[in-house]
Amino acid sequence: MKVLAFNRRAKFDYKILEKFEAGLKLKGYEVKSIKTGHISIKGAFVVSHKDELYLTNATIPLYQHAGKVPSYDPAASRKLLLHKKEIKYLKGKSATEGLTLIPLSVYNKKGKIKVRFALAKGKKTIDKRQTIQKREDDIKMERAMKQQL
Repeated sequence: MKVLAFNRRAKFDYKILEKFEAGLKLKGYEVKSIKTGHISIKGAFVVSHKDELYLTNATIPLYQHAGKVPSYDPAASRKLLLHKKEIKYLKGKSATEGLTLIPLSVYNKKGKIKVRFALAKGKKTIDKRQTIQKREDDIKMERAMKQQL
């Protein structure tokens, strides 16, 4: 499993509650572009339209050897491939509890492009400060342990 893109801000800005995996409905030249590492999920999110989920605001530039593709939109919404039961569960959770669906990473699994996304709750500024403080305390403890050895 090769990770092709990672959302670094996700764990800082959101509290991750549950993780899910879904396939992406893509065209051939988009798959080639992603496999060469040209994808950005910074600021991306998952939305629901009717009975389907879409990855929105993810940027996949055109594959450089694809030639000219008319009306190609790099920031177009792409459909997530999930079971209907999972879609209903996620729509219900996000609607009733005010939770958000955010992508964590895009990776290659057995030749297929997959997206790992999470059901998350937004953090407040105070929570972010606590996260930073905890990280700094862990670093200080590690340094102290190394000095004692």
